[in-house]
Amino acid sequence: MPPSPSDADPELSQWPHDGAVTVFDLEYTAWSGSQARGWSEPWEHKEVIQIGAVCLEAGAGFKERGSFAVLVRPVRNPRLSDYITELTGITDAMIDAEGVELAEALDGLADFAEGPHLTFGGDGKVLRGNCALVGIDMPLAPGRVVNLGPALCRALDVDYWTTSSSDLPTLAGLDVPGRRHDALADARAIAMVMQSLRSNGLI
Repeated sequence: MPPSPSDADPELSQWPHDGAVTVFDLEYTAWSGSQARGWSEPWEHKEVIQIGAVCLEAGAGFKERGSFAVLVRPVRNPRLSDYITELTGITDAMIDAEGVELAEALDGLADFAEGPHLTFGGDGKVLRGNCALVGIDMPLAPGRVVNLGPALCRALDVDYWTTSSSDLPTLAGLDVPGRRHDALADARAIAMVMQSLRSNGLI
């Protein structure tokens, strides 16, 4: 989904040229009209239902070193809307069979992630809100989660506020690496564009 003006994570100020970086993406509960409403109904929450991440080697043109994906059980709205199922392909049956508690999912992400944790938009804020919602500590270090969206959109010369992570390959003239609005595919979409821009000397 496109970022909203309320999404406020530190922004990427300089593209790394060595060491590992991790790009992650989230899918979270939504309903028809919830984005336009800003999830403002009292029962609406951006509860994480999927986390996808790739670890990249900056010194090797952001080549992928490994991947991580997990489904997460929402608590406040445990049954998914038809809207989010159609958007993501994630079903209640998949959550029931494979989903884990948020704390377990975030511990897995924290163990996997290396270097700066890069995201497109306000996913860091969403994670912090989810931790507060269920009463757990945020395992990712403060200030480690960085929004690369504005810098990436400047490099592509596209509007950040109307762009989703899943839009990026198409905007860059690349193939889409999997289903749109799948968290791991969207993390790879971001990584693919980073790789293309680095190979062309643009970042």
